[in-house]
Formats: sequence, C-alpha cells, structure tokens
Amino acid sequence: MTKAPRDRDFEGRARSARPRDGLGRPLPYGAPGVARQPEGVLRTPAQTLAEAQRLLDAGMPFHAHEVLEDAWKSGPDEERELWRGLAQLAVGLTHAARGNTTGGARLLLRGAERISGFPDPYAIDVVGLTTWARALAARLAGPVDAATESPRLTAGRGDLPPAP
Repeated sequence: MTKAPRDRDFEGRARSARPRDGLGRPLPYGAPGVARQPEGVLRTPAQTLAEAQRLLDAGMPFHAHEVLEDAWKSGPDEERELWRGLAQLAVGLTHAARGNTTGGARLLLRGAERISGFPDPYAIDVVGLTTWARALAARLAGPVDAATESPRLTAGRGDLPPAP
C-alpha cells in the first residue's frame, strides 16, 4: 500500500493541512477549524507581545505560542531564551487546557525558569509570569480553561487573568 504524500509548504517542509481546533489539536479533514498563524512573520517585540496577548485572551495559547516562536527564531541571540521561554509558557498552557497536566506543568516550569533571568525587557512582567506559571503548574489537576487562565504578558499583571 502506497502512502499519500505528506503536505508540504512552498519550501518543501512538512506541514499538516488538517484543520485545527483553538488549542491546535488536529481535526478530521474537511472539518471546520481555526485558522493557523502564519509562520516566519517578522514582528517588532511590541507587535509580538500584542498579538500573543490577543490570542491568549481569546483562549488560543497554541496560536500565541506560534507567534512567540517566530520571535524566538528570528530575534537577536541575546533574547532567544526569553522568547523561547515565553513560547514554552504558552504551550504549557495549551497542554494544561488539553488536560495534559504533567506535560503542561513541566512546560510552565521550564518556561518560567528560562525567562526568570531577564530584567523585564519590553515591559514583559517576568516576575508576574514566573509567579503565574509556578502557581498554575502546582494546582493542575485536570483541564483548565485557557482564556480564564491566560496570563498578562506585560504591565506588571502577569499573575492576573485578563481584564473583561
């Protein structure tokens, strides 16, 4: 039996054409899904933080992770660990929302550790985010609501849910 060719992007990298839900889980082909974030978008740090926050507030941490991953992969070397850690926080929340409490907690703690050495660049609330991540990791016992649990990335409110 011959396998169908893998979905590939214009550069030949493997991509899944399957639709995804708001937490990035694959859905059956033909099902309505949530639009994915375009990859490789160059944004300023302010644009990255604003777009990631918008997605977190909408309960879409998987998509926020993709935005933060772009900054991690394209940013200056001295900031890569910061953006990587922020991406890990978002994907940790993704796993927690999917009910993967062990993986979610590990990623939340790994992301918190990774960003903890940074002095609040771009008004990122490093202390608030590390506090939020450690507290969420400690209390995970089942799936969480991603929108309710989403952190504030900036302005000294990393440990509070978004304003209504």
